[in-house]
Amino acid sequence: MTMPLRGNRDFRLLWLSGLFAVLGGQMSALALPLLVLKETGSAVQAGVVGTVSVGAVLITMLPGGVMADRVERRRLMRVCDVGSLTVVTVLAAAVWSGHAPMPLVLLVAGAGAVISSVYGPAVFGLMRAVVPAGQMGTATARLQARTQTARLVGPLVGGALFGIHPALPFAAQALGLLLSTVCVALVRTRSRARKTAGAVFSKGELMAGLTFLWRIPYLRTVLLVFGLGMNFAFGALTFTALTAFSEGGRSGIGGGFVITCVSAGALIGALLAPRISPDRHSRVLIVATCWTCVAAAGVMAWISVPLVAGVMCALCMCLSTIASIGFLSKLLIVTPEDRVGRVQSAAGFLSSMVQPFGPLAGGALLTAFGARWAFGLTGCVLAVSALFVTFAPSARAEPSPHEAGEPAGPPEPVAEPARGPGSGHVPEAGHTPAGANRAAPGG
Repeated sequence: MTMPLRGNRDFRLLWLSGLFAVLGGQMSALALPLLVLKETGSAVQAGVVGTVSVGAVLITMLPGGVMADRVERRRLMRVCDVGSLTVVTVLAAAVWSGHAPMPLVLLVAGAGAVISSVYGPAVFGLMRAVVPAGQMGTATARLQARTQTARLVGPLVGGALFGIHPALPFAAQALGLLLSTVCVALVRTRSRARKTAGAVFSKGELMAGLTFLWRIPYLRTVLLVFGLGMNFAFGALTFTALTAFSEGGRSGIGGGFVITCVSAGALIGALLAPRISPDRHSRVLIVATCWTCVAAAGVMAWISVPLVAGVMCALCMCLSTIASIGFLSKLLIVTPEDRVGRVQSAAGFLSSMVQPFGPLAGGALLTAFGARWAFGLTGCVLAVSALFVTFAPSARAEPSPHEAGEPAGPPEPVAEPARGPGSGHVPEAGHTPAGANRAAPGG
């Protein structure tokens, strides 16, 4: 008989470690650009922080997956934690002393992104050994509920602490990383390190995850259509709503309400997911999400009311979160244990590629054609994606572990006495098939 997740000691520890780390990360994510804005008065330099983070993630995501498969994953998580705690502590001390130069801020932003690229695939690989295949959907849903709660609470707490003293959000993140480290130090499960001859970062190693995804038609189709296409279009849709309902920047109430509804929808979806076994109904949920997004675009094109737009975006995010949890669970189950890191990072890479361009496209359409046509044209892109995932034969053939060359259950974990510290930037089972932290369905 399978032990319930609430009785799974190692899963509880991983969940807690992520809660501490994500809360701290959300505080500093708000505080970092505010710090630059306070020190320099330049919005451009504040925006550079985000650009450096996104660029570092995209560059290091695939190598991070290779590392997660080559090194024993818990040990790798410990190394990442030491790096995270070090850079955050240095920044907190610099801010407290009143001197935080821009190069140091960018170094911290870039280092945090690089460490996350390595840590994310490692923790998903370790979870594969900690959680039985039949409970993967519930486990990823609980991780996502935790993350969405931290997203709602973290920025508020971080903003309040920044108002007291700019160093406090970073000190709080350092404390969170320390507590997270203690939790992972107590995890007993180990994953087997993959021993392979040849260069670690050879082309074959870097492309192994993408090759695996491309070889299975269902995974390839869902990631390209639901991951890339829907993520791009929904990013444009939400940015258009944010801009249009903010009255050209004269009021932030309408746009802020829409974004709040998006976050609330993601949290509700994460809380509902364990009740409906999303890993068993992932295709139905993906199709429902796509068509709901089409309907949302049509409604917003004709009814320019923030309340209506917020409700429709919340519904889209709710369904998207459930569908993405189901897809991620299936991805983790069908991926061979020795490739979990590279496949997870490859899926995240594909879903992240279009992240910066959705808002750009939404802004361009809004400027050129106005709100109604911007919503309508975005809806057309969403409709193409919805038609494809509904009728394409490859989108109907869901893979099984047998087809992927892996037994249905997870491998036997390698147990050894717990030692040393470990945890930091915990990945999110999030809004996307890749499990990355996005604000759009499918991507």
